[in-house]
Formats: sequence, structure tokens, C-alpha cells
Amino acid sequence: MTFLTPATTANWSFPTLVRFGASRINELPAAIAELGAKRPLVVTDQGLVSLPPVTRTMEVLKTAGIPAGLFSAVKPNPTGGNVDAGLKVLKEGGHDLVVALGGGSALDAAKAIALMATQSRPLWDFEDIGDHWKRVDTSALVPVIAIPTTAGTGSELGRSSVITHEAEARKVVIFHPRMMPNITIMDPELTLGLPAQLTAATGMDALAHGLEAFAAPTFHPMAEGLALNGVRLVKDWLPRATADGSDLEARSQMLIASGMVCVALQKGLGAIHALAHPLGALYDAHHGLLNAVLMPYVVGFNRPVIEEKFIALSRFLDLPGKPGTDAVIDWILELRIALNIPNTLPEIGLTSIDRDKVAQMGAVDPCGGGNPIPLNPENLALILDAAIEGRRL
Repeated sequence: MTFLTPATTANWSFPTLVRFGASRINELPAAIAELGAKRPLVVTDQGLVSLPPVTRTMEVLKTAGIPAGLFSAVKPNPTGGNVDAGLKVLKEGGHDLVVALGGGSALDAAKAIALMATQSRPLWDFEDIGDHWKRVDTSALVPVIAIPTTAGTGSELGRSSVITHEAEARKVVIFHPRMMPNITIMDPELTLGLPAQLTAATGMDALAHGLEAFAAPTFHPMAEGLALNGVRLVKDWLPRATADGSDLEARSQMLIASGMVCVALQKGLGAIHALAHPLGALYDAHHGLLNAVLMPYVVGFNRPVIEEKFIALSRFLDLPGKPGTDAVIDWILELRIALNIPNTLPEIGLTSIDRDKVAQMGAVDPCGGGNPIPLNPENLALILDAAIEGRRL
């Protein structure tokens, strides 16, 4: 059942001001004016810069007579060096607003660039540890308009960026409540034609957010409700979005799902992300694909303490068989087959993993704090072994 049509448009606060609907990219000039800016810097990634979402956005700005800069030197796993380079372009161009355009990589880099424009401390001082976020000077932050072109990370509604610290070979979560974009434009037309492989991998990233947020033991009933319904939307629409890149309704539903579960993840994440972050930092693998591969092994590991919740989840999703964790794992495995997602880490090219190092890094990753079972290097190594061997836990 759905109440959404391709012609649906809506505005809402989540709490970011969201403009949702096809062709709403045309409202970008008005959004820039609303924030009192005149000279935006569009930040995107290397793979997107010559494709229709970017060319269309730049044309909208040109037609409106808005002088805009463009920065695209962002890697799939954005680095501190990418942020520094973007910051230099922003300052030299006299830009007063950042338009974050793209998937999670571009959005995360763009938000970090905007944050750092008015800071005197280095980026790494704002790592999501304790109250480090209080170190941010919020007196004159550069505003951000976020425009997602994939449905996965939900970074367009998030309060953090994940940036690779190259010198330390680790992913760092940079956090501040005001990193949340000022305005988000969710235009599903900008996601049309995304290759099936990327649609699947980014959609599985959204699913990981929803499952981990739902399973996290933190008490946050509003976030739990968002996670539950976001997972349902992924179940109903990700296969359609992957099968047909021109399906505007499926693309719309996945954008909504991605945003919902991103808001939900403030309830907590877990071992999927705690392991995906070091694997991504050390081996430069795609974050969504890592989450997709790790997902069933982590769910199986958490079985002893999530069974009651996953009975409710499997019933809500109307999964076949006996309700519970096994029904959810069976569905994940079937979904991965339908989306052509490999079953093990070696199948995605990770054939020589430093198991102990990844497990040790995962044990101190801040995302692991929301896992239903407390994490340590030993139990993370067990999950890694299962994901390497394809052995169900």
C-alpha cells in the first residue's frame, strides 16, 4: 500500500527543512536566497561531476544568474585531504554557502568543508568522542543545502560526516548538531538512472541503518518507529528501484526511506558499521557494499538479545516462516541474491584482511557503542571470520 505518486510534492521539517518532489531542483536558487547567500560552492564527487545531476544543477544556477563554484575532488571514501582542498576552493572563491550534491561521500565532504570554513582548530579535534563537539565555533557557520543523488546514507538529514584520516588509516566520525544541513532538496529525478549496482549497495546501506537503529538498546521510541517503517520501505521498494532505474515512484520511496533511517540512527548503530569503517579505511571498499555483506552475520551474532524485537520486526514485514531473527536473516540473504550482492568479503575483493587489526579498530569505533551485545576485538573477529567464510552465525 502506498499513498505516494510520481507527482507527489511536500515540504516538511525533520527537523531539517525538506523540499521533496520531482523537479524541485528548480527551487535551488530560491533556497539559496532564503539563506541570504549569493555565491554558492557546489561540492560533488569525482564520478558524478560530468553526469546529469551536476550538469542540471549548474544549469539551474546559471539560468538564475547565480555565480557558483564547483569542487569535485572527493573520493568514494572522502579524506581529510579532500576536505582541505575543498576548503581552499571555498575561501579563495569567496563562497558563502555550500551546496552538497551527490551520494554519501560528497555530502559528508561538503558538510565537513562548510563546518571547517570558520574553525581555528583542525578537523580531527571534532571527532565524535565525548563532548568534543563542543569545541566547534558556531558563531558564523557556513550554511549548507543538501541534494542527495542516491538513497542510502541519508547524510542529507544527518549531523555528522565520516572522513578518512589518511595518516592514521581510519575513518573518523565528525559530529556537531549544527552540521545538519539548513535545507534539503529531495528530488527523485536526480536519482533516475543510477546504475543497478550502486542502487543496490546504497539501498543496503539504508537497510543497515534501519536494522541497527531498531536493534540498538537505547530508549528512543520516535527513532525506533522511523527505523521500523524505513526498513519496510526498503523491503517494498529497493528491488523495484534496482530493477528499473527509471521507476520514479521506487526512487521516491527509497529517498524517503534513506532519510527516515538516517534520522533513526541517532538511536544507535552497531557492529555492521563498526566493522565497515575500518574495512573501508584500510582497503578503500564501498561502504554500502561492506554493510550489505556484513549484515546477516552481525544480525546472527546479536540473535541472543534481539530475538524478541526481531519477532516483532518479521511480523511487521510479513516475512514467511516462523517469526524471529532467522526469518529476518533469510529475507536479507534472499534480498542480496535478488540484488546480485556477494555473500562474503573475499567475493568483493577483500582477500587479504588483517583480521586482528580490523577487529581492534572496530572495537573502538564510536558506532559500535549501540550494538545490542557489547563489542570487543574477540567477538568482532568471530563476525569477521563468518563474513570471510560465508558461515551463518
